[in-house]
Amino acid sequence: MNELKHIEPTEIAENNIKLIGKDWMLVTSADREGSLECGKDYNTMTASWGGVGVMWGKPSATCYIRKRRFTKEFVDAGEYFTLTVLKDGNRQALNTLGSKSGRDMDKMHESGLTPVMVEGQPTFEEAKLVLICRKVCKTFIGPDDMTAEIRERSYADRDYHTMYIGEIVAAYEN
Repeated sequence: MNELKHIEPTEIAENNIKLIGKDWMLVTSADREGSLECGKDYNTMTASWGGVGVMWGKPSATCYIRKRRFTKEFVDAGEYFTLTVLKDGNRQALNTLGSKSGRDMDKMHESGLTPVMVEGQPTFEEAKLVLICRKVCKTFIGPDDMTAEIRERSYADRDYHTMYIGEIVAAYEN
């Protein structure tokens, strides 16, 4: 395994807007610590919406998950989730993990990524940045919570997001 180096969240050198919005990230959560059977013990999905900053005086990250996503069940059930930005050259894996459901298939096998545990939480050997987040808040974002323009552009199917706020309890880079 490539060596992940523990860093402070304030040491993240890259632009977070680029990391999340352009490079994309994986949102991963397990229903228990220590196991790596995707679709059974944990699940992951690709995301390009999120943020990193400070909330309630703590380094924090947000992610947004639609109700139809299988990963949402794991994030809802677990205390932690990880946000992982992969090294360059893994766009096809991100495409696979963003378009396939772990309910229906072994998408991890198809993605070609190598799952690993860090501090008891699932992430991937191909990571360049890992944020381990303790879920501290979740809130549903419904049709009355946004402008009509956003609702029409992003939610024609009425599959709204839940926002998760996680305190960043550990950060690693490779």
